Amino acid sequence: MSYSDTSLRRAAGRPGSKSGLVYDELRDAIISLRLQPGSRIDKAEICERLQVSRQPLAEALSRLAEERLVSVEPQKGTYVTRVRFGDVAEAAFLREALEVATVRKVAPDIDDETLDRLRLIVSYQATARTAGQAEEFYLLDLRFHATIFERLAYRRVAEAVESARAQTERIRRLLLPTPQRTLNTIVEHDAIVDALVSRDSELAAAAMRTHLGNLLTELRQFAAERPELFEP
Repeated sequence: MSYSDTSLRRAAGRPGSKSGLVYDELRDAIISLRLQPGSRIDKAEICERLQVSRQPLAEALSRLAEERLVSVEPQKGTYVTRVRFGDVAEAAFLREALEVATVRKVAPDIDDETLDRLRLIVSYQATARTAGQAEEFYLLDLRFHATIFERLAYRRVAEAVESARAQTERIRRLLLPTPQRTLNTIVEHDAIVDALVSRDSELAAAAMRTHLGNLLTELRQFAAERPELFEP
């Protein structure tokens, strides 16, 4: 099970429904930044492209509005929300609490196979960084965290992190082209794996906390450079 899988989200909603498919499509487009913060959502284009009526689209947009990923402005249209510091801080707090608790829980008896997989993922990330493959680097980052959650095997915890991920992942995507961020990610992932290898719960928790805690600091720096993507 991967907390990045769209199947997780469908399990919590209406599996296989048209509105669920539209929701997944739009949510992924927003998180991946194919739909940029502040951009207008063209409802007619979406209905035509996905071959759906307005009703499934309206249901999908309602769910996205609840997640604060879209906003409806009367007489104007529906827009992808700009990044809000409050939403990101709340989501980051939730993710940190759950992921720190996860590594603390799995560290004492983590198996060698999982450790080998984590090491391999980090090595692939280093290769992707050298090759300038930002998308591959990002997907490997998701896989790194998902591998740890698979070891925990608590489905509802994974779903809670997936819910919070919508806000934090947009930021990680925005920061992804930054060479220093990718280098820091590799160093921080290495520290997490080293702590897990030692089966040290507190060291692993501290390493994960440092890794996730750097997000807001870098976000503030980025917001000063690209204010048009953020709510005032």
